[in-house]
Amino acid sequence: MFNHVMLGASDLDQSKKFYDAFLGALGAKPGFTDKRGRTFWSHAGNTFGITAPINGEPASHGNGSTLGFVAQSPAQADAAHAAGVAAGGVTCEDPPGWRGEHGAGGVYLAYLRDPDGNKLCLLHRPPKAA
Repeated sequence: MFNHVMLGASDLDQSKKFYDAFLGALGAKPGFTDKRGRTFWSHAGNTFGITAPINGEPASHGNGSTLGFVAQSPAQADAAHAAGVAAGGVTCEDPPGWRGEHGAGGVYLAYLRDPDGNKLCLLHRPPKAA
């Protein structure tokens, strides 16, 4: 359904450092910055980017908005969460962990906010039992 996701950033260097660490823990290579100053990461057929808002207004986060990222395991979710916090993010919501029924229907979630306050979620859904 989506081609890409782009978020506004106030400090592009700080945000690149954050997302290089956060997305790197999910297997993405460091972002590429184009001649317009936008930085993009491509991984597993998806594209994510940051940019200064083109209208010149300050970057802001959407109240009630969450951007979810797939984690291949709880350990990978924890690693990306820790990398994001170490690179200037702030943990939010409950601590990383299982929600719902463990296994059947349960998911592992880890929430944090990027340096601009955007709410991010790392989600691992275990494979369904045969």
